[in-house]
Amino acid sequence: MIYLDYAATCPMDEEAAAAYVEIAVNYFANSNSLHDMGGTALSLINQCRRDFSNLLGVNKEGIYFTSGGSESNFLSIQALLSKQTTAKNHIITTLAEHSSIHSTMKTLEKQGYEITYLPVSTNGIVDLGLLEKNIKTNTALVSIHHVNSETGAIQPLKAIGSICREHHLLFHSDLVQSFGKLPLSSFIGLLDGFSISSHKFYGPKGVGVAFVHPKLTWKGFYPGTTHENGFRPGTLNTAGIVAMTVAAKKASNQLDANHLHYKKLRNAFLQKAKKNPIIHVIECDSQLPSIIGLRINSMEGQWMMLESNRRGFAISTGSACQVGQQAPSKTMKAMGFTDDQAKEYIRISFGKDTLVEEVEQFAQIVETIIKASIA
Repeated sequence: MIYLDYAATCPMDEEAAAAYVEIAVNYFANSNSLHDMGGTALSLINQCRRDFSNLLGVNKEGIYFTSGGSESNFLSIQALLSKQTTAKNHIITTLAEHSSIHSTMKTLEKQGYEITYLPVSTNGIVDLGLLEKNIKTNTALVSIHHVNSETGAIQPLKAIGSICREHHLLFHSDLVQSFGKLPLSSFIGLLDGFSISSHKFYGPKGVGVAFVHPKLTWKGFYPGTTHENGFRPGTLNTAGIVAMTVAAKKASNQLDANHLHYKKLRNAFLQKAKKNPIIHVIECDSQLPSIIGLRINSMEGQWMMLESNRRGFAISTGSACQVGQQAPSKTMKAMGFTDDQAKEYIRISFGKDTLVEEVEQFAQIVETIIKASIA
C-alpha cells in the first residue's frame, strides 16, 4: 500500500528507532531515582532538553516532555491560565484548531471561561482585524495553531504575536504540524507556550514537548506532581525522549531539502488534478506544501477514502467517522463551506520518502474513481 497520510503520523526514523532500543535496553532507570542509574537517565533527559532549547531558540527551563501534542496543548494552556486573575476569563481561538484544543476549550468553558471561536477566511488564514476586534478587557489568552492539519494553511504567527504583545495577552500555539517542516525563528520569541508531537517528524509515538515561558509562574494541573518540575505526573519516557530528539535534529537539518521535495510532489499532483473541473483543491495564501486538501463534487470524502484504500492508497478525510457517518471537516466549515461541501473533503499528505511516481499514480486513481462513479 502507498502511504499518503503523513500529516496523521510518520514511520519512525531508523536512527531514532535504534536510539530508542539502545536507551530502552541499557538506560531504563527512572530519572527521578537517586541511584547512579537514575542519574544517568536524568542526564540523558537534560541533554535532550538542551538540544531542544538550541533547536528552538528558547530557554531550556521552559521545556517539558509530555506524551504528545494533545497533552502538551492541554497542560500548557492550563499552566498559562493558572496564575491569571479571575477577572481575566476570556480566551480567543479559532474554529479550525485541532480537536485537542477544542476539547480543552470545552473544559475551560465549564470552569467559567468565555471562549471566542474565530472563523478563518476563505483563504484559510485568520483575519487579523477580526482578531483585534474580539479582544476584550478581560481577554487572557490567544491560542492559534501555526499550520492547519487539514489544509496546510500557515497562520501569520509573527503578526498575531505582535498583536498579543501590544495588548499584553498570553499567546499559545499548536506547532505540531510545523515543527521539523518550517522555520520557526521569526515568531518563536513571541510565544508564551507551544506544543510539539514527536511522531509528526519521524520520532516515536507517545512523546512530545510542551513549552511554557519560564518568565511566567504557573500552577501544575495535577496536584502533588514531582515529575517535570510539577508539570505532569508519571515516569519519564527516557527512550522516547532521546529518540524524539534524534528525529528532531534530523528533521531540522533536512528542512530545506524536504521543503523542496514536498513542493515538487505538490506540483506533480496539482498538474494532473487541476485538469478535472470537478476536483477542487483547497488553496491558501500561505500553505505547507506537504498537505493537500481537496474535495470532489458530489462525492463524500469518506467514500473516496475507502475507494482509494481499496486500490492501495492510504489517505485521510481529516475528520473522524462515527457510526458510518462522516462529520463535516471543521476547517472547511470554518472557511465558510456548507456541510455537504465539507463532507466532500479528503486530504493527502507527503513524507520525505514519497515518490513523484506515487503521487502521479494517486492522481490517476482519483480520475479512475471519478469515471467509475459517473459511468
